[in-house]
Amino acid sequence: MPIRPSLAILAGAVLTGVSAFLLAEPVARDFIPRMETQAAEAIEAAGGTGVTARFASASGAPSRHPVLRGGEALDTATRTRVAHAVDEVPGVGGVIWSDGTARAESGEPTYQPLHCQEDVEGLLQTRSIRFEEASSALLPASRILLDEVSEALRPCLGSIIAITGHTDKSGTEPGNLALSRDRARAVREALVSRGIPRDGLRASGVGSSQPVAGLAPSDPANRRIEFSVIRTEPLRPTPVDTPEAK
Repeated sequence: MPIRPSLAILAGAVLTGVSAFLLAEPVARDFIPRMETQAAEAIEAAGGTGVTARFASASGAPSRHPVLRGGEALDTATRTRVAHAVDEVPGVGGVIWSDGTARAESGEPTYQPLHCQEDVEGLLQTRSIRFEEASSALLPASRILLDEVSEALRPCLGSIIAITGHTDKSGTEPGNLALSRDRARAVREALVSRGIPRDGLRASGVGSSQPVAGLAPSDPANRRIEFSVIRTEPLRPTPVDTPEAK
């Protein structure tokens, strides 16, 4: 019996989605456990007895923004030291406590990552912003993905949105650096055209210098765009509007 076209299209879409998930999953499995191990070591070195770091969003998806739990008996200074120690683990995008306190007060302003970053990372978990080969021209499918990215970023307008371009190791590093910058700028312009204010966007490229943990520098999966979203104002907890760090 011939297969109906609609069923064939549906089956193809499901197969594509499953394939993308299976390709993306090994990266998360390698990346997150490394940060979990290093965070546990940092917590122990900072005296954070009873503290754990959970690298997952509320929905359970892998996240670079750990939530610290436990350590209720620790004083504020120790909890502050623990939070900063975890924040210094390579790859960590920001740290908060499960009770809602900011990650620390110190002599320097402290910034908290916003939920928009996790929303964008969720969109990019199984899909990538892709370009024409050796070019900063966006592929049509990436324009559709950027429509979704811009909507995910919209609730956080007024924040700083950093756009970082990455390449794999193929080609010369000066060329990789220039291409990664051009691609980050192309994404910035695409977001501006979708109503995201230019003054909140920061585009930069790092070439092949920051491959995905667990991947060979030459792996094409290193060709990517990453987003970082932070508040523009420092968070300064007070006893009136924020729970104490306990």
